[in-house]
Amino acid sequence: MVGGLATAGSLGIAFPAAAAETKTDSPYSIRSLGNPNAPVTVYEYFSLNCPHCAEFATHALPKVIESYVKPGKVYYVFKDFPLNEDALWAAQIARALPAKAYYPFISELFRTQDEWAYAPGLKTPKDYQNALFRYAALAGMDRTTFDAAIANKKLRAFVLNELNDAEKTYKVNSTPTFIINGRKREGAVSFDTFSSWLKAA
Repeated sequence: MVGGLATAGSLGIAFPAAAAETKTDSPYSIRSLGNPNAPVTVYEYFSLNCPHCAEFATHALPKVIESYVKPGKVYYVFKDFPLNEDALWAAQIARALPAKAYYPFISELFRTQDEWAYAPGLKTPKDYQNALFRYAALAGMDRTTFDAAIANKKLRAFVLNELNDAEKTYKVNSTPTFIINGRKREGAVSFDTFSSWLKAA
C-alpha cells in the first residue's frame, strides 16, 4: 500500500522463543525479534492497516521467524510507518503494551485487519477506536490505559518521527519496505523471495 496479553496463546499466536530481546517495556524502546548480534539485520517499515503488510505478516513472516530468526541468523526489527490515523492509533496501542506482547498483538491486528480497519460500520474516529479496543482488551489493556495511549502526544510524535526518519534516510514511500543490512527492498513478497533477499545480504 502506498503512501498484558494474558498469554500470547490467548490470541492463538505462538510467541517465538528467540524474541525476548527487548529489555524494557518503555513504549519508546526497540520492538524486535531475535539476536541483535545476528549476521543479518532486517528493519520492516509497516502500517498496521496495510493489506500488503498483512499478507506478508500472515504468510511469509512466520516462516522467516522459524527459519532465520529463531536459529539466530536474522535480527528482525519492527518500524512504524502508519499510513493514516487509525494505523497511527494502532501503532500507539501496540507500543503501549508490554514489550513481550507486541509481536502477538500486531500479528492479531494483521490477521483481523478487515474487522478493525475496514469493517463497513466504521465511520467515526470513535468507531475505529472502539474496534481497536476490542483487541487491546484481549491483550489485557483496560480502557483507561487505552485512551491514555491514544491521547499520548509524546508517543504519537515518536511514531511519526519513525516515519519521517524512514522517508529521509531510506526514501520509504510504501509499505511494507524492508531494509536488509542497509539494502532497501519493497513489497509483500513470498517467503522464497524474502529468503533470497536474506541470502544475498
